[in-house]
Amino acid sequence: MNPVITSGVVTLLAGAAGAVIVWLLRGRSAVTTMTATVLTAVLACVAGIVVAADHMFISRDDVAVLVAIVATAAGVGTVCALAVGRRVSAIVQQHAAASAARDRERAREATQRELVAWMSHDLRTPLAGIQAMVEALQDGVVDDPSTVQTYLSNIAAETERLAGMVTDLFELARLHGGRMLLDRQPVTLADVVAQAVPAAAPLARASGIRLIGDGPDLPVVVDVREVARVLSNLLGNAIRHTRAGGSVRILGGSTGQDAYVAVEDECGGIAAADLPRVFDVAFRGTAARTPSDDGGAGLGLAIARGIVEAHGGHIDGRNIDGGCRFTVRFPLSGTPVPTARHRPRLAVS
Repeated sequence: MNPVITSGVVTLLAGAAGAVIVWLLRGRSAVTTMTATVLTAVLACVAGIVVAADHMFISRDDVAVLVAIVATAAGVGTVCALAVGRRVSAIVQQHAAASAARDRERAREATQRELVAWMSHDLRTPLAGIQAMVEALQDGVVDDPSTVQTYLSNIAAETERLAGMVTDLFELARLHGGRMLLDRQPVTLADVVAQAVPAAAPLARASGIRLIGDGPDLPVVVDVREVARVLSNLLGNAIRHTRAGGSVRILGGSTGQDAYVAVEDECGGIAAADLPRVFDVAFRGTAARTPSDDGGAGLGLAIARGIVEAHGGHIDGRNIDGGCRFTVRFPLSGTPVPTARHRPRLAVS
């Protein structure tokens, strides 16, 4: 066969084999892909030269010189490919990071706009009610003692509601601004639950809801005040969404390296489409645990997630038979904590 044709065929076959290898490496880094491409071209060239030299009957010394030249070129090409690949990889990573940062910034701005619009509406409603009642009292439209007392009670309730909204907003700003300073101490989750229950017990009694269960006697290192706020938010949400005569259960345990405490209610469940977003700021689903007329700004779950994650923990929610279960997990502490002496088992009705 003609040596030119033979060399060409061998070079093409070597190049095809190298192309297959490059294709198999397509999921690897740019450095790997570029290096493989350069080596493929060099090896195809070497194969063609060796075949051509064999047909040309040149001496072994001449073949060795050719191979040395090609090998040197291969080394130079590989070094260049590595350098260029690293540079390309760095540029791609920079662009990817910048793109991700832009996406996060756009998402944050969208969330802030939604939150501002939402809060503007929610703040306007109680303010309008307060203004109307105050004007009625000032103008003498209402003058009988019983109605005046009702108006004053309503004004006090709406004022408390506004205060709750403002408190939630400050708490959210503190979390997002990275200004949360945690006063961690070794306690058990049962002790934290015991501190959270008093805030929820009056609402449970007024709503005809039973609080059942207790937290686990498992040691964790947390800021008791902050975690008690998380549990108070979860208990308050559970009570508000459970019908009178129902129960809210507190339970806990451990899973591997984590201790958990969970709050279960009888709310009927949350829409499947809403479950992944219930912890989002400014999200309001039809059953997304965001109260509108019973205090707060509907930010309780977003604040709870921020506090839990600041501790290195995790919070999640899911539907159970007849209701929902929200679970908070924290890393188990290696330091045993004595059980509190005067901590009654919970059964509020």
